[in-house]
Amino acid sequence: MLFNSLDFAIFLPIVFLLYWFVAQKNLKIQNLLIVTASYVFYGWWDWRFLSLIIFSSILDYFIGIQIAKTKTICMRKLFLWLSICINLGFLGFFKYYNFFTDNFVQAFTFFGLEVKPNTLNIILPLGISFYTFQTLSYTIDVYKRKLKPTKDIISFLAFVSFFPQLVAGPIERASHLLPQFYKKREFHYSKAVNGCKQILWGLIKKVVIADNCAYYANIIFTDYQDFNASTLFLGALFFAFQIYGDFSGYSDIAIGTSRLFGFNLKQNFAFPYFSRDIAEFWRRWHISLSTWFRDYLYIPLGGSKVGTLAKVRNTFLIFVVSGFWHGANWTFIIWGFLNALFFLPLLLTNKNRINTSIVAQNSVLPNVKELFQMGSTFLLIVIMWIFFRAESISHALLYINKMCSLSLVSFPNIFPKWLIVTVILFMLVEWFGRRDQFAIETLLLKRSKVLKWAFYFMLIVLVFILKSETEQDFIYFQF
Repeated sequence: MLFNSLDFAIFLPIVFLLYWFVAQKNLKIQNLLIVTASYVFYGWWDWRFLSLIIFSSILDYFIGIQIAKTKTICMRKLFLWLSICINLGFLGFFKYYNFFTDNFVQAFTFFGLEVKPNTLNIILPLGISFYTFQTLSYTIDVYKRKLKPTKDIISFLAFVSFFPQLVAGPIERASHLLPQFYKKREFHYSKAVNGCKQILWGLIKKVVIADNCAYYANIIFTDYQDFNASTLFLGALFFAFQIYGDFSGYSDIAIGTSRLFGFNLKQNFAFPYFSRDIAEFWRRWHISLSTWFRDYLYIPLGGSKVGTLAKVRNTFLIFVVSGFWHGANWTFIIWGFLNALFFLPLLLTNKNRINTSIVAQNSVLPNVKELFQMGSTFLLIVIMWIFFRAESISHALLYINKMCSLSLVSFPNIFPKWLIVTVILFMLVEWFGRRDQFAIETLLLKRSKVLKWAFYFMLIVLVFILKSETEQDFIYFQF
């Protein structure tokens, strides 16, 4: 079920009314309703894969209890590794089986040997990369005694399958989200209004920005040989705004929807395209994933509190694994490698945490230095996105090679003025709202009610008027 679909527009009000008007007085019934609604939401795509998420949930529920009960370190580790191996085993099979099989064949072919393994027509279950990491964080935290295991199975099932963020995050930690299922939740009008505003802004990002940018990005990337360099650069820009609008839009809708039910999810995007270096970008982009890898992989390996060679190893490992998490293609691995390459000099010179505050925090506009830093960082990000979007490494290299030609200074073959103006206006709103959790959270808050509601009405109209004729799935559904 898509957030930007008619199905969800009917589904959400029904669940909302049942949640607050039928089940309000009983916390267990509320949680059970969330579990039921979440399974309907997920099963709307393919009911067969419900068994997978239910199995993973029940497995980690009982493993968490056993880890806490077991006194010997050896047995505790055994239960932890049982959870890790089974969960990552499912993820590896559905997501990477054919990737490893194909590369295995290519390796033997290179040496003149013919191998004919069986490849499978595997459907990747929606959200498996997200809920796998979410449930793994639970068992790891229980093992480290940072979290007590729950004995409330309904709350745990709701935590794993919570429908607003089930399919594409944010990846919530059990320590933050699970306790919210234990407490009585009350309806707050101000929170609900805030949630609706964030949902609306998420729809603007997805329907108006991402889907329209996707239309042109797909044309340019598919037929890149037919276009001049300036068009290819414009295509890369379109994809940069497509993936940002698509993914951060999903997160905004998820966080806003959660607020309607009395839950608080953590911010997943903090205006990353205003970053002044790659390190800052990764503190602002897909925050729930980058902090997950930091806490459960980077720090256990020693983080940056080790020797220089180990620092280099840890940096490349964390970014390459992050790239591989995104998809079973060498393009994602190269994308992760490039991010590590640009991040490493900052780490080795201890400059990776220079830009921790908001850019131009005490002024309306950035200074010349900040403008140059943002521009150069954004340019690097756009170039790296080409590898993320390309079908293969050769496709990316040919695309970049043709983009770096003299025709870069010529007028693009494709130039949708209305979309370019729309993206510029969108980024202006983002700029003036960069101090908040989302761009329009406090925008026009101190203005007249007429002006505020006229602005919100205009955004709603834009969602319908500028909706792309070609419906696009959320990008991260494939991850």
